[in-house]
Amino acid sequence: MDLLRSLRYFLAVAEELHFGRAAERLGIAQPPLSQRIRKLETDLGARLFDRGRHVELTEAGQILQSEARDLIARWERTKTLVGKAHRGETDALRAGVPPELSGRSLAAILGAFGEEFPAVRLDLQELSTTEQIRLLADRQLDAGLVQHPVDVVGLELGPVVDTPLGVVLPRDSPLANRAELELADLAGEGLVIFPRAASPGLYDSLLRTCWDHGFRPPAPQHARNPEFVLGLVLAGHGVAFEPLARKEPRVVWRPLTPGSLSVRMSFAWPSSSPHPQAARLAEIATRVLQGDGVTTLTQPEEALARPWDVFYDR
Repeated sequence: MDLLRSLRYFLAVAEELHFGRAAERLGIAQPPLSQRIRKLETDLGARLFDRGRHVELTEAGQILQSEARDLIARWERTKTLVGKAHRGETDALRAGVPPELSGRSLAAILGAFGEEFPAVRLDLQELSTTEQIRLLADRQLDAGLVQHPVDVVGLELGPVVDTPLGVVLPRDSPLANRAELELADLAGEGLVIFPRAASPGLYDSLLRTCWDHGFRPPAPQHARNPEFVLGLVLAGHGVAFEPLARKEPRVVWRPLTPGSLSVRMSFAWPSSSPHPQAARLAEIATRVLQGDGVTTLTQPEEALARPWDVFYDR
């Protein structure tokens, strides 16, 4: 394609900063290369190189250098995917999932996807929402199960699901005698929660809701590993929020009043040149997650609010 060829010529000059060496590297004469670059500058309406004693990139040229590399990489990936689809070949689908995803759900997603696409290897990686967003942007992931609110610029979203949270507390806690709890009942307790860096939007959303309903933990303790969370709860450092009851005799799980706290998630994948099975993975995972009896679909516009930082603003 003519535009892609022009961009490749431009990148050669941008990297060599010498028209003669760039022409030699490309295997063409220098005059056609110079003509191609001048036409590209005319089409873009911007000077890309300062042609003085030494060739240097202008500010516009520096921007194009970054964008051109990305465009060419995307085009190469698109050609690869189209070629594989035409030949009936398949490829691995690299997907991220949050560490909190239950083993049962993980196994069910792998099983259901494998039944529908037996020739496609589903490579699931345990990653935080922040890590997934970065890897999706770098095209090192094909899809990711992200927690909302989250900035999804440049990404497509599958169905958004909502899972209500309950409270994990020591069995000898006075609150363990109640069948259901309100957030205000937790006043005076500490809180064990995942680190903010893992999912800033969800972290701030949960803490804002707690503060708005009378539960204001002074200094949350951070933990992701389930055993570490359990240890901090048993040591009296606070309660924890989880979607399902633990099979652990030293703690109890109590539901919160409906509508109190929940986690919203959806699969996301790049808008451009997506993996052919990314959208289907989102549909399969949604069906699996709804099978727990408590997770439901929610309206996308409710889940797409940008992350906020209300807790620290306060």
